[in-house]
Amino acid sequence: MKLIRKDVAYLAIPILTEQVFVMSLGMVNTIMAGHIGKEAVSAIGMVDSINNIFIAFFSALAVGGTVVVAQYIGQQNNKLANESMKQALYSGLIISFIVTISIWIFRKPIISTLFGKAEGKVINNAYIYLGITLLTYPMVTLNLIANGVLRGSGDTKTPMKITMFMNIINVILSYPLIYGLYIKNDHFNINIPSMGIKGAALGIAIARVTGAIILLIVLFRGTRIIKLTKVFKFKFNKELLKPIFGVGVPASVESLLFNGGKLITQIFIVSMGTVSIASNAIGNSIANMLNIPGNSLSIAAIAIVGQYMGRGDSNEAEKCLSYLTKASTVCLVILGALSAPFSRILASLYTSNKDIILLTSNLLKVNALFIPLWSVSFVLPAGLKAAGDAKYTMVTSIIGMWVFRITMGYVLGIPLKMGLIGVWLGMYIDWFVRGILYYLRFRNGKWKGFVLIKSDDSCKLERGI
Repeated sequence: MKLIRKDVAYLAIPILTEQVFVMSLGMVNTIMAGHIGKEAVSAIGMVDSINNIFIAFFSALAVGGTVVVAQYIGQQNNKLANESMKQALYSGLIISFIVTISIWIFRKPIISTLFGKAEGKVINNAYIYLGITLLTYPMVTLNLIANGVLRGSGDTKTPMKITMFMNIINVILSYPLIYGLYIKNDHFNINIPSMGIKGAALGIAIARVTGAIILLIVLFRGTRIIKLTKVFKFKFNKELLKPIFGVGVPASVESLLFNGGKLITQIFIVSMGTVSIASNAIGNSIANMLNIPGNSLSIAAIAIVGQYMGRGDSNEAEKCLSYLTKASTVCLVILGALSAPFSRILASLYTSNKDIILLTSNLLKVNALFIPLWSVSFVLPAGLKAAGDAKYTMVTSIIGMWVFRITMGYVLGIPLKMGLIGVWLGMYIDWFVRGILYYLRFRNGKWKGFVLIKSDDSCKLERGI
């Protein structure tokens, strides 16, 4: 157990630091957008429900690369780890370009169809925000895959530093782009016009491009293990893509259907009015801040469990995953308890609208009761995917979302007139159900029997590269 704690601390602390930084600056961004007006924060919340579908999809593809790299590192096979990174990176970028072009063509009909009931000003803001942010999908994909394989190789400090720098750039640029900046003296004259929601989107876009460029430089230069070489000499390797997509495809399908379900619940919320839309966006921003330890340990679980499984040490993988889930639960219980008394203060950081503050405060109080369920619902499946048990997590996620979250969110929110609180209660029911199913899978040990990377196959592949 002492060794497990050491491994967790080594990999998880940089991830935790990174997530604190990312979520803090993301919170600052949402606060800045909130003070443009409730229409702006509502539009960002709506569009992000679309953006998050595709970002989560690209992130799920990246999980395949992370797991395979981690398992090859566990086997101490750096050559195939690097080739797997290259396969994941190229295939992910091709898919992201196809998605970007498709969404660009249909961006206006998508907004009109999904959120046509929103106010006209909210819809116009949504057109602007989506039109800019979707162009960064390839950069997002590159960031996710590159950071994922670096973590899979055991290097969590480099992604931490790059992600932190990206978010600093985002905040530094977003303020003058959103609100404008005028400085005049004897030496220079700076006049940046106020661009509102367009400025918020441009700040994010520039930060993502910057991060992608830095990551490419890191990969070209190479780390102790990972290095991108022979960039223009590439061909798809079916044997390497098979395990990458064996994890990545079920994870991506899971992600698409899961986030598609969240989009449907967003449509329920749009029909409730601008106050509910804005409260949902602000509530999610604060809840994500509170959930930093859970997200960090979930990311760490993929790398750590993947490396243990690569070594063929499934018992240590089990102990590690159990430890990560318990540690996450303890952290979330503490943060949930601390958030409830300060819920109004947290909500008031984003807006001065009393109705939005009241509704957001009520959401956070309910969230404090149920947030401990998150760990068993999300940290456990991260470890199961790292072992190669991606199909089970996919089916379980679909059941939780489509049978429970959507159905119960609709019933509680609309016919039973509980509004936004009812939609969030549907989410917690989903967490409870999937948590039980994941726990049962973890306890029966079937996930430990998966062999994603075979040593004999590795030798054959290495000779063929």
